[in-house]
Amino acid sequence: MQNVLEHIIDHKRAEIEEAKRLRPVEFLQQQLDAAPRVRDFHGALLAKKPMGLIAEIKKASPSAGLIRKDFDPVAIAQIYESHKAACISVLTDEHFFGGHLDFLTAVRQAVSLPVLRKDFLLDRYQVLEARAAGADCILLIAECLDNCRLRDLFFYASELGMQSLIEIYEPENLEPVLKLEPDLLGINNRNLKTFVTDLEHSIRLSERVPPRTLLVSESGIRSREDVARLQNAGIRAILVGETLMSTPDIGKKLDQLLGNT
Repeated sequence: MQNVLEHIIDHKRAEIEEAKRLRPVEFLQQQLDAAPRVRDFHGALLAKKPMGLIAEIKKASPSAGLIRKDFDPVAIAQIYESHKAACISVLTDEHFFGGHLDFLTAVRQAVSLPVLRKDFLLDRYQVLEARAAGADCILLIAECLDNCRLRDLFFYASELGMQSLIEIYEPENLEPVLKLEPDLLGINNRNLKTFVTDLEHSIRLSERVPPRTLLVSESGIRSREDVARLQNAGIRAILVGETLMSTPDIGKKLDQLLGNT
């Protein structure tokens, strides 16, 4: 039986080819001059003490289905900014997560925070697409890429002025990723094959991450107690999506997570 991640990647490859047909690389390259200046994603996380929070805009997911009915990406982003999120992540996958690249562009124009394109990036085309849309940072998922492709996309993003949040789940992917000396490393607490979450996963792997790399714990963070556990383990950044998107009062929940109540 095909796992969830394999199914998503197969669909994404076909999606990329169609996008290239509709908007060729040359078209995107022409859009770069009009793209907004890149904001410092890594610096924004470091500036938030003791915990930098990346607040995610996500309408749906394969595991949870529809997460938020009253979905207004710009309004949500403005709440995130006013309640002291460090950065914003925008899900741009349309088929599985109900996202769109236009959401990222609209959010980027409406707030002053750095914005991450969160998607399943497999091709240079998507990196170029992200920068043309206004992304400051991209997500690169190690489980979706071989080492050669990961390295290529990582350095191509840098050429375009963007930073990369490299995400891993499997422990064996840690060492190859660290060889790139990334500023940002995300450890997903959700197994992308089964979509089961375990908060301890990032705590266990954090001991192997050098101090120069800012570790971001992702998924399964639901309470102030969860944040405190991660903080006590020396983790200084988190990414939170469904917990915020599924609550009636997003601002209140964000305040609770950060201990600002």
